[in-house]
Amino acid sequence: MSPESTTSQNKVCPTCGTRLSENATRCLVCGRNLTPSTKAATPSPVQGPKLPELKLSLPAALGLVVLVLGLGAALIYVILKSTNQITEPTVTPTITLTPTSTNTPRPTDEPTAAPTPTNMPPISYTVKPLDSCSLIAAMYHVSVNSIVDLNNLDPECLTLTEGQTILVPVPTATASPLPTATLSEAEATAQACGTVPYVVQDGDTLMGISLNYNISMESIKNFNGLSSDNLMQGMQLSLPLCERKPTAGPTPTATLPPPYAQVSLLLPADGTVYNSLNDTIALQWSSVGALRENEAYAVTIEDVSSGGEKKLIQYVTETKFIVPANMRPLDNTNHIFRWTVVAVRQDGSTSDGEPIYVQYGTVSTSRVFGWTGSGSGTTATTPTP
Repeated sequence: MSPESTTSQNKVCPTCGTRLSENATRCLVCGRNLTPSTKAATPSPVQGPKLPELKLSLPAALGLVVLVLGLGAALIYVILKSTNQITEPTVTPTITLTPTSTNTPRPTDEPTAAPTPTNMPPISYTVKPLDSCSLIAAMYHVSVNSIVDLNNLDPECLTLTEGQTILVPVPTATASPLPTATLSEAEATAQACGTVPYVVQDGDTLMGISLNYNISMESIKNFNGLSSDNLMQGMQLSLPLCERKPTAGPTPTATLPPPYAQVSLLLPADGTVYNSLNDTIALQWSSVGALRENEAYAVTIEDVSSGGEKKLIQYVTETKFIVPANMRPLDNTNHIFRWTVVAVRQDGSTSDGEPIYVQYGTVSTSRVFGWTGSGSGTTATTPTP
């Protein structure tokens, strides 16, 4: 068969150039519809060598495309990197704030310790007629042995003679107590008023308790903060004895509150010595509460070095007293003064109209201070208490 006859038996797709059979109506490669007129597009009988055909499925074709794109991207990255056209991003570290705790000192409620007073040096004492070691020891509130040891006397202390000068030790100074809080009038009344605890029983009424204890119903209600007369079984009451009704009789007398508590001395510190002529000795003590109109403080000051010849009792309503200048010793020796304070209440008057006071509390513990005579003319520092 000649080449012309072979060519006439085949079709050539005008789109992709694929050879098809004469009767093919559609290209199997590109899918073009063939019409009878396509015959005119038949190529010339002379053709070159035939290229190999490669058929790929759709997944394989997609994979090949992705691989080509990846290789192209990697190649572009390498080229840009070599020409320094790509800059690595700078990593900025994240700063984390660590909270720091500040130690704040806690307030303390502990009271400040009182300073330790300095002991006074021994004082010189001239033996008087009928003096003995026991009498001198009692006068200065020291022991007989302390006088014997300080003066190298015989154990029986029988060698004292009139006019002899001996040394007497001053009692050891005690630390000043811290000031106590001053009670209000209501608190002082409540503290001074004795009470009786009472538990309400079944069937008790406020009127019945009032009659049994001779205390008004209003007093019981006010003292216990009751808003009504109703009581419940098991309720705990405090019955104020100081508010009992006057005793029935021709001359009823109201029951007075109990005596005040002991006064606490504050200043000066026990054992303080005053040497200057310009020193002002101010005695101070804590309050026992609001004093009534007929009450006061009795301040007693005694010069123990003079054998009790100088003694002063003064009644004041304040919690301080200035020692008068006429109590200052007239010689050049250091005198020891003892002072106490106690609450008193007026109990009548003298024919001259002066009030008569009776003790109405516990006497404070005594304190001593030294006072040099006015003839010394020198000024010395007062030991720090």
